[in-house]
Amino acid sequence: MDPITLFALANGAVAAVKKGCQLYKDIKGAAGDVKAVLKDLDDQFHNNHKEKPATVAQKNAYIEEKNRVIELNKKGGETTTIYQEIGDHLGTYFDNMNKCMAILEEEERRSRTEVYTGDASLGKRALQRVLMKKQLEAMTVELREMMIYNAPPELGALWTDVSEMMLQLGKEQKVLIAVEMKKQAIQERRRRARMQRLTQEAIIGAIILFAIFVVGGMFVYVAWDRSQKYPQYGTGLVPRDPDKKEEKYIYIGR
Repeated sequence: MDPITLFALANGAVAAVKKGCQLYKDIKGAAGDVKAVLKDLDDQFHNNHKEKPATVAQKNAYIEEKNRVIELNKKGGETTTIYQEIGDHLGTYFDNMNKCMAILEEEERRSRTEVYTGDASLGKRALQRVLMKKQLEAMTVELREMMIYNAPPELGALWTDVSEMMLQLGKEQKVLIAVEMKKQAIQERRRRARMQRLTQEAIIGAIILFAIFVVGGMFVYVAWDRSQKYPQYGTGLVPRDPDKKEEKYIYIGR
């Protein structure tokens, strides 16, 4: 549950809602008497270029706009699908927004009760939380104003229905996310403790192995040095008595 990823998903949902609202509005605007809409475009174009003839680019833009209106008029019955898609995108936005806010609030609570061990400074993390929360709040205000004041009335009703439903779900999710984050924090502490213990055991084992190799090497060196200086004591790790006669057994058979 990374707040940055959740924020990006919420931001993507906002862009999708904006696009859907504009398309819905365009289709609604072009529906009905398309001839009147096209006539209005003609009048505007000719009035704008009475004194100065239109350039090729302006003529092409005018033709493209007329074709767009005609195509939107053909899609007059497709607003139901767009309406449902906008609702889905709103649900995605509220879902990720609520998760992100819950995580940020839980992190803020933990910052007051737990020792922070990360790389970023406490001030930087606090600033990131504040900025992200303000951006999410600004997104919500922008979406509400766009759907209620700058879109067909039925989209305002959709906003009310979805936002009220997600508000209740967000409260429930907030509790579940807090519980889940606590579980993850406990698991992370246990994992760190286990890794620390394994690291300590590995260091101790390495020290023991090193000591064994050093001591063994010293024995070998002492035996070699003795064999060079006092060959009468032999070359083995355990010196032999030079005065002791070696008993030789001769096999004579049975």
